[in-house]
Amino acid sequence: MTESATGLMETVLHGPEKPDRLSPAAWGAVISLALGTFGLVAAEYLPASLLTPLAHSLGVSPGEAGQTITATAIAAAISAPTMAIITKRLNRRTVLWAMMLLQILSNLLVAVWSSAPVFLAARVMLGIALGGFWSISASLAIRLVPNHLLPRAMSIIHAGVPAALVCAPSIGVHVDHSWGWQAAFKLTAVLNAVTLLVLLLTMPTLPPVEMAGSRSLLDVAKNPTIKVALLVVLLVASGHFTSFSYIRPFLETDHKFDTKEISQLLLVSGISGLFGSLAGAFLAKHSLKAVAALPPLLMAIAAISLLMSGASTFAAAIAVSLWGFAFGAVPLGLQTWIVLRAVPEQAESAGVLMTSTFQVAIAAGAIFGGLLVDHADVTSVFVYTAIATLLAALTVFLFGPKRAT
Repeated sequence: MTESATGLMETVLHGPEKPDRLSPAAWGAVISLALGTFGLVAAEYLPASLLTPLAHSLGVSPGEAGQTITATAIAAAISAPTMAIITKRLNRRTVLWAMMLLQILSNLLVAVWSSAPVFLAARVMLGIALGGFWSISASLAIRLVPNHLLPRAMSIIHAGVPAALVCAPSIGVHVDHSWGWQAAFKLTAVLNAVTLLVLLLTMPTLPPVEMAGSRSLLDVAKNPTIKVALLVVLLVASGHFTSFSYIRPFLETDHKFDTKEISQLLLVSGISGLFGSLAGAFLAKHSLKAVAALPPLLMAIAAISLLMSGASTFAAAIAVSLWGFAFGAVPLGLQTWIVLRAVPEQAESAGVLMTSTFQVAIAAGAIFGGLLVDHADVTSVFVYTAIATLLAALTVFLFGPKRAT
């Protein structure tokens, strides 16, 4: 490690701005990042739970409606490195504020105008906000809290992911049934406004420490550990979103579940994800290999179980719960491996690469899933999920992190 890199790492990880104990305002800043994560994931996941009415309202097929997730993911994949370079000299607090305002505007557009072009444009705006916000969240956590509290802070921030899995799909189905699918996006916009208020009140000034330029991104991308980790991200995320984007049509057609049953099943999945996030935080402190390998392995088992569950509601509920539990541990585990352990001195660049790879995988998964749904059948997406996640687990077992912490 060069002298400058060592100095940067000391500044980021051990700088004087990190007290031994956190003030209430500092915890508020951590919570604001969790709220931001929750809002972004909720907005990104909403189309999956609203796919049937959304497709009908926009006058497109379910496979085509699923490509709105693709639009968001592609925009986020481009936004993560682009925003890192454009905003490299801006206070990170200002960047967070701007990304949250953009997300509010995106959800309001969807809630007010019901047309395919406007919906697509709004989803692109959401992708820009998602890429900019998510790519710097882990590196900001390093600067907000002392080292011994970092696992707790990361678990709080990443709890926003499974919490969104609890609320977004199940509430989306319920709100659609009662008031229409656009009302779900109105609720998300309200949440975004609350998050922005908390950010304004609690987030301290955070001048840029690492100037994340194109050269920095390329240097991190050449790291052998990062290459393996990003391959795992690609496999896990594409495997998840290839089938999760079409979970509602699958449950409706293959299991004959009604709207209420689907809402309950997705709620169970989300609650399981909260426990998975807690389990991931525990495993991350003891074995990075376990927290990176076990979730995709469990996801593969869940996908195979769904294919074999037949019409059994109980079997499907167990499989969906296992899936939610496993995926709940994925973001924290992968970010701990990639951002906090592999190259902590270049945490923001690593976060940018992970975000871009994750979103590329979401886009690829949604595109591939749409093709399978429209030209084969909805069950075929779960076959791909099983294969991709099994390959991810095998990759980690063979080439994953060697150290426990």
